[in-house]
Amino acid sequence: MTDHIVVLGAGYAGLAAAKRAAARLRRTAARVTLVNASSRFVERVRLHQLAAGRRLAELPLAGLLGGTGVELVVARATGIDLAARTVRLDGPPYELRYDVLVYALGSGSGGAAVPGVREHAYPLATADEALRLRARLAVTGSVTGSVTGSVTVVGGGLTGIEAAAELARPGLRVELLTTGVAGPGLSARARGHIRRSLARLGVAVREHAAVAKLGPGALLLDDGTELRAETVVWAAGFAVPALAADAGLAVDGHGRMLVDASLRSLSHPDVFGAGDAAAADRRGRTARMSCQTGLPMGRYAGEAVADLLTGREPGTARFRFVWQNVSLGRRDGVTQFTRADDTPLDAVMTGRASAAFKEAVTRSTVWFLRHPR
Repeated sequence: MTDHIVVLGAGYAGLAAAKRAAARLRRTAARVTLVNASSRFVERVRLHQLAAGRRLAELPLAGLLGGTGVELVVARATGIDLAARTVRLDGPPYELRYDVLVYALGSGSGGAAVPGVREHAYPLATADEALRLRARLAVTGSVTGSVTGSVTVVGGGLTGIEAAAELARPGLRVELLTTGVAGPGLSARARGHIRRSLARLGVAVREHAAVAKLGPGALLLDDGTELRAETVVWAAGFAVPALAADAGLAVDGHGRMLVDASLRSLSHPDVFGAGDAAAADRRGRTARMSCQTGLPMGRYAGEAVADLLTGREPGTARFRFVWQNVSLGRRDGVTQFTRADDTPLDAVMTGRASAAFKEAVTRSTVWFLRHPR
């Protein structure tokens, strides 16, 4: 009987998992099917560039999968029946049976609990959302700077900082709001460079400002302050799909699938998790959501699946953190070097060198996805 591996999600983690499993199992009769809602791979780390009016490289999944033997199904997963080992889809073939499932559906925009976010904010977690924001800015003239406008970016993490810096231009008022400090988890040196760079770009930063509600053209802070907000970019965290929890997989308080050291579900041993949608323990801390985490998790998930189907005990997923890259426009940035557990060292690289380094890392990530061995 042929073993069938189904991988849900073709982001950094899912694509790496599918290709690695297929490579390891190429001499067997095993089948690998990759399910994704889109036919293209999205460089999520470049979405702020897309929103700002830049063109991104076309990366069809069919091209990235060429010669691997991985079957691509373009459809959205709508449900998982763990007892029957089937996945329901919103398009042909509508249902897939699996022997082993890799759950790598990633994450989307958070903020659903804040009134008005769904109606009035512009999230930045998917390509469609980035294009929607781009269209909005083009209407207001903000992409070209030809018409004075305003953009309020909510969220002081790396996504919010990168979006604020990328969108900044003469004639456009950009403000960054964050509940804590801008760049939490970074060193004082890194945060200092970010503050100076944003100031140079004309971005106003308002720290310790939690958004309580959004309305048309305005937002309300939890201290009662009302701010004018022509366009609100929502970058205040990410949320995972409810599919794992709805199916009955063991999840944490955020809906992320709980996995062991080999990335295997704690409740269902025929399911593996990788990327943002899986809560992997790294040295006593849950690995943060990022492609820097998703890519090695995907590779190890593919290895673990192959081990399982060839009679080996799945090994421990071993990966460590080395740095965090933050772009500040096209010619500036911060590279924060870290300990293995992702805590920051007092060592940073800034300016053009950091921007060039991040660009090289981003390009090499796509190269790795083309050549996962």
